[in-house]
This record gives sequence, C-alpha cells and structure tokens, in this order.
Amino acid sequence: MTFDLHKLRLLRELKHRGTLSAVAAALSYSPSSVSQQLSQLEAQVGLPLLEPVGRRVRLTPQAEILVGHTEAVLEQLERAEADIAASLAGPTGRLRIACYQTAAFALAPNALTLLRDAHPGLRVHLTQAEPEQALPALLAHDFDLVVTEEYPGSPSPRPTGLELEELHEDALRLAIPPGEGRAVRLADLRDRPWVLEPEGSAARHWALTLCRTAGFEPDVRFESADLLFHARLVEQGHAVAFLPDLLWSGRTPTVTLHPLPQGLNARKIITAVRVGSSRHPAVEACRKALRQAVEDLDTFGRPPAAARRRGRR
Repeated sequence: MTFDLHKLRLLRELKHRGTLSAVAAALSYSPSSVSQQLSQLEAQVGLPLLEPVGRRVRLTPQAEILVGHTEAVLEQLERAEADIAASLAGPTGRLRIACYQTAAFALAPNALTLLRDAHPGLRVHLTQAEPEQALPALLAHDFDLVVTEEYPGSPSPRPTGLELEELHEDALRLAIPPGEGRAVRLADLRDRPWVLEPEGSAARHWALTLCRTAGFEPDVRFESADLLFHARLVEQGHAVAFLPDLLWSGRTPTVTLHPLPQGLNARKIITAVRVGSSRHPAVEACRKALRQAVEDLDTFGRPPAAARRRGRR
C-alpha cells in the first residue's frame, strides 16, 4: 500500500494545529477540501483516522501511528533539503525566524545586519512571537528557526521533533523604582504591587515559584508580555518586577536592580529548529549571526564589546 504524502501532511497539520479550519487557513484550502482529502486517506488506510469530540475532531490511535511515520519521512526530507542547499555556493532563499521580545530587541537587529552583509541572497523574515506560540508553529513549518527561552528551576518540557542549541545565559534581577537604593531582599517586597508576565507563561510560573519560596504570594496588579512596559511601570513607581539584563542592551538601566538567589537568577536563551534542518546553510548562518550578536552585547554588568575584544588580544 502506498500512501499519498500530501494527504499525510494534512493529517500531520491537523495534529499540530488542532482544527480543520486552522489547517485550511494555514494551507489556503477550504475546510471542506481538507475534510474531503482526509476522508480519502481514511478510505485508503481502511480505518477511521478522526473521531468527533464535541464540535472538533481528534486523531485516533491509528492516526497517531501514521503521523509518527509521517514525521520520520518529513525529517528525512528536511535532511535532503539541507544537503541540497549545502551543495550550492551559499545560503539563499527564505529563512523564517520567530523571536520573543527582549531577544528581538537586543539580538535581532545586529544578527540581521550580519546576515545581510554576509549573505545578500538570503531573504530573512522575522516575527516577534512568544515561545508558547512560536514552538508549535515551528513544528507546523510556519517558521524555520525559533529563539526561545528556558527559566531556571522548572523548565518547560522540550517538544519532541526539535533540535535545541543554547545561545546565551541571561541574568534576571529584582527591579525596584529608582531612588530606592538600599539593599533589599525579595521577601521585603511582599506588600508591594507587582507586574508579571501573563498566566500560563514560563516566566510567570518561574516568578510565582520564586516569590512563594520567599514566603509570600505576589500582589499582581499588572500583567503584560511586554518587558519594556514592565520597566516603565517600575520607573514610575507603580510596581516592582523581575527584569533580564538583555533588556538593557546598549543602554543604562533606568531602575534599581538587585541580584536574585544563585541557581534561580538566569534564563537560558535557546535556538530551536526542526530535527533534520540544523545542517541547512541558512540555519547555520543564522545561528552563527546570533552567536556573534551575543558576543557583541553591551548589557548591564558586562563590559562593552570593544573592551572585551581588546582584552582577548
């Protein structure tokens, strides 16, 4: 029996995107066309592949088996694409990157400049997206590389089907309004209003764990994924927060910063790609540019890049 790879891709897309309408929107089909092609695949397999759950559908155990084999085939095709690209003179075509806010702010502009200068034939598309949305989209082939983060103490499960490479360790600090210069402990801020990232994010889980370990539940008055907004609220005395050093790349901190306990005071910045694509020249070029952008960082508590280069001579 020979299965239609196109229809197998649709089944895989349904697993990652969740609904027929989402698959249709992503691939520019009508929902009825997607449903019809999956029905044809069911007839070819001779077993049900979808079962209704309310107004949605889910994959049957047999469909999950089929998707697992489809993933293996697509992984081999990723390697074939990487090998073909490596046989050419240099990276060309399109590279789609997703990057969360502070990494986009501090690393992306320099990395894009490096890529443009070294590989003018490479067309780079960058989208600012938080890891919770970007990693599933990477698996669904919406992106080719994602810059993600991992918080200390309770890292989120790493999705299967991805290859991860650590890029940088970004210190996290306690931020209080300027002018409050005395040394403070986390527990001293139990009665202060806080700004934290939204519920369900890894950053929020880490922050709550840290506060609870210090013996209190933070009074969260403000929620946002925008850390520049967090910094502004702290500047104006409306809240206290946890802020990463990456936020101060190239500029002087505008708030008072205090260290956090060892072992819980840094997040990992990680690049993620699909298994099989890490040897693609465009991916390799992007990772190289990002590593150089990290090397060139001027952040709080770190000497300027020029001084670091002089120190290595």
